[in-house]
Amino acid sequence: MVSPPDPSPVSTPRARGAAATGRAGPETIWNLPNILTISRLGLTVVLCVLIHYARWTEGLVVFCVAALTDWLDGYLARKQGLTSAFGRNLDPLVDKLLICGAFIFLIPVPAAGLAPWMVMLVVSREIVVTGLRSFFEARQVSFGADFLGKLKMGTQCAAVIATLLLLALPADRRAGLDALQIGLVWAMLAATALSGLQYVVRALRLMSE
Repeated sequence: MVSPPDPSPVSTPRARGAAATGRAGPETIWNLPNILTISRLGLTVVLCVLIHYARWTEGLVVFCVAALTDWLDGYLARKQGLTSAFGRNLDPLVDKLLICGAFIFLIPVPAAGLAPWMVMLVVSREIVVTGLRSFFEARQVSFGADFLGKLKMGTQCAAVIATLLLLALPADRRAGLDALQIGLVWAMLAATALSGLQYVVRALRLMSE
Protein backbone atom coordinates (compact mmCIF):
# COMPACT_ATOMS: atom_id res chain seq x y z
CA MET A 1 0.00 0.00 0.00
CA VAL A 2 1.32 3.43 -0.92
CA SER A 3 1.64 5.75 2.07
CA PRO A 4 -0.40 8.96 1.83
CA PRO A 5 1.61 12.12 1.20
CA ASP A 6 2.55 14.30 4.13
CA PRO A 7 0.25 17.26 4.77
CA SER A 8 1.30 20.35 2.89
CA PRO A 9 2.84 23.09 5.00
CA VAL A 10 0.89 26.22 5.76
CA SER A 11 1.02 28.51 2.75
CA THR A 12 2.29 31.96 3.68
CA PRO A 13 4.26 34.57 1.74
CA ARG A 14 7.37 33.90 3.80
CA ALA A 15 7.03 30.11 3.48
CA ARG A 16 6.51 30.39 -0.29
CA GLY A 17 9.57 32.62 -0.53
CA ALA A 18 11.71 30.05 1.25
CA ALA A 19 10.45 27.26 -1.00
CA ALA A 20 11.17 29.31 -4.12
CA THR A 21 14.80 29.87 -3.17
CA GLY A 22 15.32 26.34 -1.91
CA ARG A 23 16.70 27.55 1.39
CA ALA A 24 16.56 25.24 4.35
CA GLY A 25 18.07 24.89 7.77
CA PRO A 26 17.32 26.36 11.16
CA GLU A 27 15.07 29.37 11.34
CA THR A 28 16.69 32.74 11.85
CA ILE A 29 14.67 35.09 14.03
CA TRP A 30 16.91 38.13 13.68
CA ASN A 31 16.54 38.71 9.96
CA LEU A 32 15.58 42.01 8.34
CA PRO A 33 11.84 41.27 7.85
CA ASN A 34 11.47 40.28 11.52
CA ILE A 35 13.44 43.33 12.66
CA LEU A 36 11.05 45.52 10.65
CA THR A 37 8.10 43.74 12.24
CA ILE A 38 9.49 44.31 15.74
CA SER A 39 10.17 47.96 14.89
CA ARG A 40 6.51 48.29 13.90
CA LEU A 41 5.56 47.10 17.37
CA GLY A 42 7.64 49.93 18.82
CA LEU A 43 6.07 52.40 16.39
CA THR A 44 2.64 51.24 17.57
CA VAL A 45 3.48 52.27 21.12
CA VAL A 46 4.81 55.62 19.91
CA LEU A 47 1.67 56.18 17.83
CA CYS A 48 -0.65 55.54 20.78
CA VAL A 49 1.32 57.99 22.94
CA LEU A 50 1.19 60.64 20.21
CA ILE A 51 -2.58 60.22 19.80
CA HIS A 52 -3.06 60.44 23.56
CA TYR A 53 -1.24 63.79 23.60
CA ALA A 54 -3.01 65.03 20.44
CA ARG A 55 0.16 65.19 18.36
CA TRP A 56 -1.70 64.55 15.13
CA THR A 57 0.96 65.43 12.55
CA GLU A 58 3.63 63.35 14.26
CA GLY A 59 1.12 60.53 14.69
CA LEU A 60 0.30 60.62 10.99
CA VAL A 61 3.97 60.36 10.06
CA VAL A 62 4.56 57.49 12.49
CA PHE A 63 1.53 55.58 11.22
CA CYS A 64 2.60 55.97 7.58
CA VAL A 65 6.10 54.73 8.43
CA ALA A 66 4.61 51.76 10.31
CA ALA A 67 2.35 50.92 7.35
CA LEU A 68 5.39 51.11 5.06
CA THR A 69 7.30 48.60 7.20
CA ASP A 70 4.30 46.26 6.94
CA TRP A 71 4.61 46.22 3.16
CA LEU A 72 8.41 46.15 3.22
CA ASP A 73 8.84 43.19 5.58
CA GLY A 74 6.52 41.05 3.46
CA TYR A 75 8.30 42.10 0.26
CA LEU A 76 11.74 41.30 1.67
CA ALA A 77 10.58 37.97 3.07
CA ARG A 78 9.28 36.92 -0.34
CA LYS A 79 12.26 38.34 -2.24
CA GLN A 80 15.00 36.90 -0.04
CA GLY A 81 13.27 33.71 1.11
CA LEU A 82 13.59 34.68 4.78
CA THR A 83 11.04 32.75 6.78
CA SER A 84 10.46 31.78 10.39
CA ALA A 85 7.55 30.67 12.54
CA PHE A 86 8.31 33.70 14.69
CA GLY A 87 7.75 36.06 11.77
CA ARG A 88 4.66 34.29 10.48
CA ASN A 89 2.97 34.63 13.85
CA LEU A 90 4.26 38.04 14.92
CA ASP A 91 3.62 39.94 11.69
CA PRO A 92 -0.21 39.70 11.62
CA LEU A 93 -0.37 40.18 15.39
CA VAL A 94 1.56 43.46 15.20
CA ASP A 95 -0.68 44.62 12.33
CA LYS A 96 -3.72 44.07 14.52
CA LEU A 97 -2.13 45.91 17.47
CA LEU A 98 -1.29 48.86 15.22
CA ILE A 99 -4.81 49.23 13.81
CA CYS A 100 -6.74 48.40 16.97
CA GLY A 101 -4.48 50.58 19.11
CA ALA A 102 -4.95 53.57 16.82
CA PHE A 103 -8.75 53.20 16.80
CA ILE A 104 -8.99 52.64 20.55
CA PHE A 105 -6.98 55.76 21.35
CA LEU A 106 -9.05 57.80 18.87
CA ILE A 107 -12.38 56.94 20.54
CA PRO A 108 -12.24 59.87 23.05
CA VAL A 109 -11.52 62.38 20.23
CA PRO A 110 -14.89 63.86 19.14
CA ALA A 111 -13.64 65.04 15.75
CA ALA A 112 -12.52 61.51 14.87
CA GLY A 113 -16.16 60.40 14.70
CA LEU A 114 -15.47 56.90 16.00
CA ALA A 115 -18.18 55.38 18.18
CA PRO A 116 -17.18 52.62 20.64
CA TRP A 117 -19.26 50.04 18.77
CA MET A 118 -17.25 50.71 15.60
CA VAL A 119 -13.97 49.96 17.33
CA MET A 120 -15.55 46.97 19.08
CA LEU A 121 -16.43 45.55 15.66
CA VAL A 122 -12.83 45.91 14.48
CA VAL A 123 -11.33 44.39 17.63
CA SER A 124 -13.86 41.52 17.74
CA ARG A 125 -13.20 40.60 14.12
CA GLU A 126 -9.45 40.48 14.71
CA ILE A 127 -9.79 38.32 17.83
CA VAL A 128 -12.14 35.83 16.14
CA VAL A 129 -10.07 35.54 12.96
CA THR A 130 -6.80 35.20 14.89
CA GLY A 131 -8.31 32.37 16.94
CA LEU A 132 -9.61 30.58 13.85
CA ARG A 133 -6.31 30.98 11.99
CA SER A 134 -4.35 29.58 14.95
CA PHE A 135 -6.75 26.63 15.22
CA PHE A 136 -6.49 25.63 11.56
CA GLU A 137 -2.82 26.37 10.98
CA ALA A 138 -1.95 24.24 14.02
CA ARG A 139 -3.56 21.44 12.01
CA GLN A 140 -1.55 22.31 8.88
CA VAL A 141 -4.60 23.78 7.11
CA SER A 142 -4.02 26.97 5.14
CA PHE A 143 -6.14 29.81 6.51
CA GLY A 144 -4.35 32.89 5.18
CA ALA A 145 -5.72 36.24 4.07
CA ASP A 146 -7.72 36.49 0.86
CA PHE A 147 -8.98 39.45 -1.16
CA LEU A 148 -11.47 40.63 1.45
CA GLY A 149 -8.84 40.36 4.17
CA LYS A 150 -6.45 42.52 2.17
CA LEU A 151 -9.24 44.96 1.34
CA LYS A 152 -10.06 45.18 5.04
CA MET A 153 -6.48 46.04 5.92
CA GLY A 154 -6.29 48.60 3.13
CA THR A 155 -9.47 50.39 4.16
CA GLN A 156 -8.43 50.33 7.83
CA CYS A 157 -5.12 52.01 7.01
CA ALA A 158 -6.87 54.54 4.78
CA ALA A 159 -9.38 55.35 7.54
CA VAL A 160 -6.64 55.90 10.13
CA ILE A 161 -4.63 58.10 7.76
CA ALA A 162 -7.70 60.17 6.82
CA THR A 163 -8.65 60.57 10.49
CA LEU A 164 -5.18 61.69 11.57
CA LEU A 165 -4.91 64.04 8.59
CA LEU A 166 -8.31 65.52 9.43
CA LEU A 167 -7.24 66.14 13.01
CA ALA A 168 -3.88 67.58 11.95
CA LEU A 169 -5.46 70.25 9.72
CA PRO A 170 -7.03 73.49 11.00
CA ALA A 171 -10.83 73.50 10.93
CA ASP A 172 -10.92 76.02 8.05
CA ARG A 173 -8.79 73.76 5.83
CA ARG A 174 -10.82 70.57 6.14
CA ALA A 175 -13.20 71.26 3.25
CA GLY A 176 -14.26 67.93 1.77
CA LEU A 177 -11.98 65.89 4.00
CA ASP A 178 -14.72 65.42 6.61
CA ALA A 179 -16.94 63.61 4.11
CA LEU A 180 -14.01 61.55 2.79
CA GLN A 181 -13.02 60.50 6.28
CA ILE A 182 -16.57 59.46 7.18
CA GLY A 183 -16.87 57.53 3.93
CA LEU A 184 -13.60 55.68 4.58
CA VAL A 185 -14.65 54.81 8.12
CA TRP A 186 -17.90 53.27 6.90
CA ALA A 187 -16.13 51.48 4.04
CA MET A 188 -13.67 50.11 6.58
CA LEU A 189 -16.50 48.88 8.79
CA ALA A 190 -18.21 47.17 5.86
CA ALA A 191 -14.98 45.48 4.72
CA THR A 192 -14.21 44.43 8.31
CA ALA A 193 -17.65 42.87 8.83
CA LEU A 194 -17.73 41.12 5.44
CA SER A 195 -14.20 39.80 5.86
CA GLY A 196 -14.98 38.47 9.33
CA LEU A 197 -18.17 36.81 8.10
CA GLN A 198 -16.31 35.21 5.21
CA TYR A 199 -13.71 33.77 7.56
CA VAL A 200 -16.40 32.31 9.82
CA VAL A 201 -18.21 30.70 6.88
CA ARG A 202 -14.91 29.35 5.58
CA ALA A 203 -14.10 27.91 9.01
CA LEU A 204 -17.49 26.20 9.26
CA ARG A 205 -16.96 24.59 5.85
CA LEU A 206 -13.52 23.32 6.83
CA MET A 207 -14.90 21.90 10.08
CA SER A 208 -17.62 20.03 8.22
CA GLU A 209 -15.18 18.31 5.85
